[in-house]
Amino acid sequence: MHPQKDERSIRIADAIEEARQKKLKTPLVIRFQDVLRHRVELINEAFAKSIKEENYTGNYRGVFPIKVNQLREVIEEIQEAGRPYNYGLECGSKPELMIALAMHDNRKALLICNGYKDNDYIRLALYGTKIGKEVVIVAEQLSEVAKIIELAKDLKVQPHIGFRARLGAQGEGKWALSSGDGAKFGLSSGEMLEGCRLLKEAGLMESLRLLHFHIGSQVPNMLTLKNAVIEGTRYYCQLKKMGFAMGMIDVGGGLGIDYDGSRSNYESSTNYTLQEYVRDTVFNIKQICGGMEVPCPDIVSESGRAVSAPHSILITEVVGRISKRDSMVEVKKEDIRHPVVSDLYEMLNGRVRYGRLEKFHDALQKKEEAHSLFNLGYIDLEGRAQADSLFWQICLKLDQKKSRGYQPEELLDLKRMLADQYVCNFSVFQSLLDHWALDQLFPVAPLTRHTERPNVNAILVDITCDSDGKVSKFIDLEDEKEYLPLHNLKKNEPYYLGIFLVGAYQDIMGDMHNLFGRVNEAHVFLEEDEEDGFYIEDTIYGNRMKDVLESVQYKSDSLCRQMKKQIDKAIKKDLVRPREGVRFMEMYEDQIQKKTYLELEPSSKKKPLGKRKK
Repeated sequence: MHPQKDERSIRIADAIEEARQKKLKTPLVIRFQDVLRHRVELINEAFAKSIKEENYTGNYRGVFPIKVNQLREVIEEIQEAGRPYNYGLECGSKPELMIALAMHDNRKALLICNGYKDNDYIRLALYGTKIGKEVVIVAEQLSEVAKIIELAKDLKVQPHIGFRARLGAQGEGKWALSSGDGAKFGLSSGEMLEGCRLLKEAGLMESLRLLHFHIGSQVPNMLTLKNAVIEGTRYYCQLKKMGFAMGMIDVGGGLGIDYDGSRSNYESSTNYTLQEYVRDTVFNIKQICGGMEVPCPDIVSESGRAVSAPHSILITEVVGRISKRDSMVEVKKEDIRHPVVSDLYEMLNGRVRYGRLEKFHDALQKKEEAHSLFNLGYIDLEGRAQADSLFWQICLKLDQKKSRGYQPEELLDLKRMLADQYVCNFSVFQSLLDHWALDQLFPVAPLTRHTERPNVNAILVDITCDSDGKVSKFIDLEDEKEYLPLHNLKKNEPYYLGIFLVGAYQDIMGDMHNLFGRVNEAHVFLEEDEEDGFYIEDTIYGNRMKDVLESVQYKSDSLCRQMKKQIDKAIKKDLVRPREGVRFMEMYEDQIQKKTYLELEPSSKKKPLGKRKK
């Protein structure tokens, strides 16, 4: 990891080893806090440079959308890094507004209020204005305009108001429905005119300060973003020409992350860089404002994914494997008692001469026939096991046989069929929800043994009891693939995998499936005086069983009392001896205080990862 994109680096394996010494076991999230600072500086400096090059007369006033990652340590680091740039905050709910009001301590920075609003939400925002914060309340619906007017009058405060435009420009990627006629948020052109009328009647033309729009998260195509900026700027200029104060245009989020490295308009990538995004935004706003003879506004953006995604890595340890090879037992000809098994044996040993695809089709047909005969009672369990074993041995042999020219899709699919399942100590639903819910691709890589050629194709399965708890789509040179090249597991040597770019949304959107809860965290900072170039500034321990049980209304004391009653009854009935019952109760009470994830063997028994060579 190169947190500041310079010669300073942190070996991730060293960070894992130090976390282990601090009793932080996997699954583990490592946060490289310097990356957050670098990303904040990068986006602010990019806008400053483009504004200077274009002789743009407005300023850049960025905000971080809290919804992307509400964790206090993340918000604090972003605010500290953004202080020289007056970098603000954006909230989309009352709980987020509570965070923003307390954490926002720079009166030159913006506090943007989005999302659906009730009266208390609006009152809180207006009180923020009263105490000197620059709070902009963005009307998502026409009804909110009337509420803002009424409550501002009651509180005797001059509100700062924004209108969110429901753009006709259509988004692209997984979040395309954030825009267009069917969008959940925003004012149509007719509703915007009605909102303008209400403000005029209330004498609040000076209060309308901002035009906001949002084309969707993780927009892969620069042309989509450009079209949104053009349409949004037209709205802004029209409102300015109608006599409203205005002064700011909020281009929302959408700045994407190149998850798969393809630099394309594929949904897990982007066909533009940060610099291209910034230059196009500044240039198009200036061009349209110039053409309509409207002063250039300050530019606000709400780039959350681009700021926070790169700073966080999920570390999981492989705890076992499920392999087709484990069922490939040797089948001797003299042990075969059924013709269908004999046919498979002949195919495997090469006595039948025909093409690879034909052999695969015949083997598949024979395997299905064997299964049918087993279900009807004509083949016993040993015969079923022989048929299965021979089929997978045939598949392995076909896959290993090199062939030139065109390869049928079914033969290419053999690698996926033969792939091992590596069981990993984490929950997809808690720590990688977007992969399950949206098929989001994340970079995945082993964190050690990089001098060894990977020799196993594998998919990753988690430790939940749900078959959907797996990672089976991976980044490939072209498009994606359904397995990942990894190494054979070695006894007593931990095998760690890193899942990268998980700092946006994954931390906060994870659910409590199987009650696994939050994982351990280590916050890492660069430090040149340290031997390995870093130190762990803070550690946060993941949920205990006590914590997750209480989240679903089970008090640990009550559970222990109920368990003790049952053990006492079992002792009275002579089902267990008294000392055995006491040991069981002690174990129950001890476990309720422990972590929810698998407890692997003690670190002292594991082979160390090794240090970086100096």
